[in-house]
Amino acid sequence: MSHSGQQRRYEPLGTVLVIIPTYNEADNIQSVVGRVRSAVPEAHVLIADDNSPDGTGKIADELAADDEHIQVLHRRGKEGLGVAYLAGFKWGIEHGYGVLVEMDADGSHQPEELPRLLTALKGADLALGSRWVPGGRIVNWPKHREFISRGGSTYSRLLLDVPIRDLTGGYRAFRKETLEGLGMDAVASQGYCFQVDLAHRAYRAGYHVVEVPITFVERERGDSKMSRDIFAEALWRVTAWGVSRRVKKLLGHRHT
Repeated sequence: MSHSGQQRRYEPLGTVLVIIPTYNEADNIQSVVGRVRSAVPEAHVLIADDNSPDGTGKIADELAADDEHIQVLHRRGKEGLGVAYLAGFKWGIEHGYGVLVEMDADGSHQPEELPRLLTALKGADLALGSRWVPGGRIVNWPKHREFISRGGSTYSRLLLDVPIRDLTGGYRAFRKETLEGLGMDAVASQGYCFQVDLAHRAYRAGYHVVEVPITFVERERGDSKMSRDIFAEALWRVTAWGVSRRVKKLLGHRHT
C-alpha cells in the first residue's frame, strides 16, 4: 500500500525492540512482557513508564534485573501515549535497534501475533496490525466503542485520502529508517492523532505500508486510556489536516 514497495530490495530487519508504554499497569505488565519474550525470544523489550503511582515502574525494574532483554525508561510523569512512544523510538534508534514496535501494555495487542507483523515487515517499511481488514477481529468490545473506532478510521481515511483501513490502531512495527525519515519532531503526539499522523505521514512519504489482520482483545484489568477528550481532539485535528490538504491541492491546481 504505497507508491512503491514491490520493486525494492529490503535489508534484513536487525534487532527488534518492543516498546510498551505504561501508566498504572501493575496488573498487566508482567504477563504481557512474558508473552512477548515467549512469542519472539530474540526481541528486546523497552518498558516506558510514566512514573506510575501503582508501582508499575518497580515491577518493570524487577523484570529488567532478571532478564537482559528487558530495559526500563523511567519518565517524569504522565504525558500521554504519543510522547512515551516518541521517547521510546528515540531511545531505540540511539541504541542501534533495527525494528521498533508499538504495543499496548494491557494485553489488547496479542504478543503471539507479533511474528506475523515482523514477517510482513521483511517486505515493507511499516507493518500495521489492523482490526478492519479481512481476518481482523475485535473481542469483548461494546458496539459503541466499535462504532467510534471504525468510524474514526473511516473518517480519517476518506478525509486524508489514505487507503489504510485501520489508521487509529496502535500495534505497529516500523523499520528504523522509516521512523528516521518521518520527521518525528513534527508528529502530533496526543492520543489517536499520534497513530493517524504517523501512518498518514508514512503513506504520503511513499513508504510501503502493509496491514496485517489482528485480533484486538479488550483489556480485562485496569482502565482504558481512551477518553472523549482524546477522541474529540483527534477528530478536530484530522478535519484540520484534511481541509488544509484540500485547500493546498486547490491552490496548486489554480497555479498550474
